[in-house]
Amino acid sequence: MGERGILIVVSGFSGAGKGTVMKEMMRRYDNYALSISATTRKPRPGEEDGREYFFKTVEEFEKMIAKDELIEYARYVDNYYGTPKSYVQEQLDAGKDVILEIEIQGALKVKEKFPDTLLLFVTPPTSGELRRRLEGRGTETADVIDSRMKRAKDEAEGMDRYDYLIVNDVLEECVGLVHQIIQGEHRRSYRNVAFIERMKEELKGE
Repeated sequence: MGERGILIVVSGFSGAGKGTVMKEMMRRYDNYALSISATTRKPRPGEEDGREYFFKTVEEFEKMIAKDELIEYARYVDNYYGTPKSYVQEQLDAGKDVILEIEIQGALKVKEKFPDTLLLFVTPPTSGELRRRLEGRGTETADVIDSRMKRAKDEAEGMDRYDYLIVNDVLEECVGLVHQIIQGEHRRSYRNVAFIERMKEELKGE
C-alpha cells in the first residue's frame, strides 16, 4: 500500500486567481485530483456530468444529505452545492492529493470533519490588485465588483484560520509554492506514523 493522499482545501477571494492556480497545478503535476462538486443547478452549455460537476436533482441531493454522503454542502440562492465523500475517499486511497476549491464556511466544516485537512488561502498581494483583477475580467458590472470587494472584507476575517497563506503575484511562482507546501506536508511526522512504528520495530531487532 503506497502513501495515502492528503486532502487540501483551497479558498480565496473571488478574483484572486484560485481557479487558474488549480488548473496549472493539474497540468504540471500528475499527483493531484481536483474534487468534483455535486450541484442541483442545471448544466451550462458545454458542461458534462462528472467533469465540471455531478449534476443531481434536488431529491437526489437531499438523499445524499440524509445518507451523510457529502463532506460539506451549502445552499446558494436556489441551488445546493456539495462535495461527495466517496469520490474524495477513492482518490485519497489511491494516493492522490485531492484539492477542494470551496469558500470559507465550507472549508472550516471540512477541517472539523477531517482534522488532517490542509487549508490554503489564495490572495493577491494587495486589495488594489484584487479590484484590478476583477475589473480586468471585463465581465463584471461595477455593482458586482463592489459586492465582491465587500464580501472579500468579510472573508478576510477568516484568513488566520488557514494553515498557509498563498500570495498569488506571479502565477508560475505561486504554483511552485503550493506544490512545495503540499510535498512538505507529506513529510510531517504525524502523517507518517506507520513508517515511524516500523523503524522503531526494526531498530529493536538490531
